[in-house]
Amino acid sequence: MTPVSSLDIVACTVEERELAMLARTAGQRTRELPWEVLDPLAPLERSALRIARSVLGEAPAWVAQLGAYGDRASHPSKCALSVAFVVIAPAGTRAPAGMAWVPLAGDSKLPARQRTMAADVTAMLRVRMHTAPIAFRLLPARFTLSELQRMYELLLERPLHKASFRRTLQASALVEATEEWRSEGRGRPAQLYRYAPRSEANARRSLTFDFLG
Repeated sequence: MTPVSSLDIVACTVEERELAMLARTAGQRTRELPWEVLDPLAPLERSALRIARSVLGEAPAWVAQLGAYGDRASHPSKCALSVAFVVIAPAGTRAPAGMAWVPLAGDSKLPARQRTMAADVTAMLRVRMHTAPIAFRLLPARFTLSELQRMYELLLERPLHKASFRRTLQASALVEATEEWRSEGRGRPAQLYRYAPRSEANARRSLTFDFLG
């Protein structure tokens, strides 16, 4: 008997300075996103977290529902309906055996319905990044301000004005300086920061940056 619904996970990170997703490498010509048959009695987000933890080997840094997909497009489960969640893993997270981080955009090797899910992720992250800590969650726990700016630029697909970015960030009260420093090539070592909003209101605050060009 064909199951009614599937629960699909689009696990995202940054690889080689581009957004990537975790896919099972079923062969040279096919891939698929992690999925399970949906348990109608289990809370959706709890199930998504469980699946994400099982494939990543650790809890994801951020999770949100992407949407429901009920078209006739192909899916490995043959289900009529799929519910998809996006989860974020920090850059540097290793892919487990039998899986790989592959570019998020334009992967024709996925089943049709899962290609639609992957195509929707970039737009969803770009909308949610202004009020959710997506850029921070894609980074390790300690990061430089330059790394954070590059992450925002990657998500926005636009270069940002450095001085304006740092003024906006300072005013937002979202980051806290640590006592750690890291060398980034020539010049002075860069101070490391961590995501530490001073209040719940700060954590939900929308950030607006000045673009270059």
